[in-house]
Amino acid sequence: IDDSTVKEYLDELEFLALTAGIESVKRFTQRLSTPNSRSYVGSGKLEEIRTYLEENEINTVIFDDELSPSQLRNVEREFAGRKIYDRTSLILDIFAQRAKTAYAKTQVELAQYQYLLPRLTRMWTHLERQRGGIGMRGPGETQIETDRRIILDKISRLKEQLKKIDKQMASQRGNRGNMVRISLVGYTNVGKSTLMNLLAKSEVFAENKLFATLDTTVRKVVIENVPFLLSDTVGFIRKLPHQLVESFKSTLDEVREADILMHVVDISHPNFEEHIKVVEETLKDIKAIDKPIFVVFNKIDAYRYEEYDEFSLTPKQQINYTLEEFKNSWIAKENTPCIFISAREKIGIDKLRGDLYKMVAEI
Repeated sequence: IDDSTVKEYLDELEFLALTAGIESVKRFTQRLSTPNSRSYVGSGKLEEIRTYLEENEINTVIFDDELSPSQLRNVEREFAGRKIYDRTSLILDIFAQRAKTAYAKTQVELAQYQYLLPRLTRMWTHLERQRGGIGMRGPGETQIETDRRIILDKISRLKEQLKKIDKQMASQRGNRGNMVRISLVGYTNVGKSTLMNLLAKSEVFAENKLFATLDTTVRKVVIENVPFLLSDTVGFIRKLPHQLVESFKSTLDEVREADILMHVVDISHPNFEEHIKVVEETLKDIKAIDKPIFVVFNKIDAYRYEEYDEFSLTPKQQINYTLEEFKNSWIAKENTPCIFISAREKIGIDKLRGDLYKMVAEI
């Protein structure tokens, strides 16, 4: 991957860290054909990071990938006493902070235990104190086996709890009658909740942070004389931990059972085309890609472009297209209905309502 993509990925990681309440002060990158099997980065880079941590009294290190249990153990040994996050544990941490209802909390807890189970050898005492045990060595195999049993029991109980809730939620979905269902999907922080508030005239929590929405919100919307159900779901992200996809199965059933998917895209984001691909891949993973998809390009008020230098040796990038040029090229190459709006500035909302009215009336 090129330097601009690396910057984009690290910008996202910094935003994730900020959402978790961690301030980013320094970035390290390294070009390797494959990650180091022992410590993810090479020994020289590891030493460079360790020196920087010591000189600047930094206590937290975040890797933009999931570390294997042995990589995590080795890195923790190298950076003794410091908190080590990989991308997965950071996202799980954010989900834990954001979970408000008992259902969301149960889903997140299950995902955390599934992540923790193969990493138990670094734990040092009973699970009640697990957060204080980073960087410590375990007292022996017996304790690890005890902890493993405790975790397996907890996972089993949480799965049973979720099965009961899943049945209740499936029953609730069944009781909604034959109304058309539209589900908002998209990368995290693209404005789905803002759009939901606008269309449903409701007050769904929305803010400029990642994963503001964890629990599915369903609202009845009436456009002219046509009613339908609109649901807002958890945002997707690059390398969304598989533990979360698994534990949020029932939440994602709203997407699977929808008649139409509204794929909301933040067109002002420089990497929005990759975000589209990530969402499409996630929809494939949860077996929902075959549904009618209506693409809503949001935040056109914040869209920026740079004029292309004809003498440049680099090919034209997405940023070199005006909004009008992008509209024309997208409509020409993609066989998907789409619209360009700004939910915040209420631009294009009347047309959006009209398009939704037609789509719902046709079903």
